[in-house]
Amino acid sequence: MDSVNLADVASNLTRLIERAEAGEEIIIYRAGRPVARLMPPVAGAAASPTPKPKRQLGVLAGQGYWIGDDFDDPLPEEMERAFRGEGT
Repeated sequence: MDSVNLADVASNLTRLIERAEAGEEIIIYRAGRPVARLMPPVAGAAASPTPKPKRQLGVLAGQGYWIGDDFDDPLPEEMERAFRGEGT
């Protein structure tokens, strides 16, 4: 395992990535403190994060869910105070 100062990473990034591809682990330091680790990917891991499936609009339509007509109305003052943590 090798270490490199953060200031040197930008000018040596290609070389550092090549070393990581070869299986080496490199710790990156800033002001003498470790802040990151450059390492080869775990075997079998996806090269990029798996994207989340897109949400379908209206998927619950007709399923008995509803929002009351007063949903956007102001809350009673007592509830407003409770949300603000002002006495219960």
